[in-house]
Amino acid sequence: MNSLVLKLLVQRVALGLLLIFLVSIMIFLGTQILPGDVAQAILGQTATPESLANLREELGLNVPPLERYLSWLGGVLQGDLGTSLTNGRDIGASIADRLGNTLFLAMWAAIISVPLAIILGLVSVLYRGRWPDKLISAVTLSAISVPEFMMSYILMYYVAVQLGWAPSVAMLNDRMSLLDKLHAISLPIAVLVMVVLAHMMRMTRAALLNVMQSAYIETAELKGIRRSLVIWRHAFPNSIAPIVNVVMLNMAYLVVGVVVVEVVFVYPGMGQYLVDHVAKRDVPVVQACGLIFAAVYIFLNMFADIVSILANPRLRHPK
Repeated sequence: MNSLVLKLLVQRVALGLLLIFLVSIMIFLGTQILPGDVAQAILGQTATPESLANLREELGLNVPPLERYLSWLGGVLQGDLGTSLTNGRDIGASIADRLGNTLFLAMWAAIISVPLAIILGLVSVLYRGRWPDKLISAVTLSAISVPEFMMSYILMYYVAVQLGWAPSVAMLNDRMSLLDKLHAISLPIAVLVMVVLAHMMRMTRAALLNVMQSAYIETAELKGIRRSLVIWRHAFPNSIAPIVNVVMLNMAYLVVGVVVVEVVFVYPGMGQYLVDHVAKRDVPVVQACGLIFAAVYIFLNMFADIVSILANPRLRHPK
């Protein structure tokens, strides 16, 4: 590894850590300027001024914002995400279960969507301008144009209610087998796959078409090598960097952007957990969920940038 690559990697990691720090400030400030009174929301409208004052002091709401932020950030760095205001449970323990469910859903959506997107991208380039290319483009464009909640309700109505092929509510428990769990989350997986598939496929197609215009590709075709072999052996390996970038972006979306899908299907994941506690004005939970979502998004993008740097031959061999 030469010094230029090492310098770029260190800069990218440092930028990722700086972004997380800045995002933590924005999350904390955002929760502080929310309208309403946390103590009032917990005790209700019938609470007396004395009880409200006592609860504010107990929750540390009378402490200056800077001191509260430093205390919260110090706890996060030590692995302590705080305690929920509504039920008194440790937020880290509650999030661990929910995050596991969200990652389980995202993992299976990725297992289906990533290979399918790459295969469809390769087929689209192989039959460029012909009916398979046009059909794939039309279907993916239609899928990406439909909002997630609408797609969720359409599948719920026709597949779950009318046909009875899948449950309309994605509930999981520890006693379920893997097949039972996959059957329970089949509709959320279908929605997520359709949402991310179009973007990944079109970016794969664009990256391959860009490489196909290179001189060495034309030389390979003039030598009589089959077009499918040229695409697979020559074009695809040199398109890895942009493809990895778009795959990582969509993986980040699968973890971070599942809020709508989880709420629609009542799935016990991070998104549902966040929405429930936003309604209750449980500020520590909102802060913890927001920071975890931001960290996942930033680290996956940082990983994509690192792969792009390492996969770039002009950076690895500058001479």
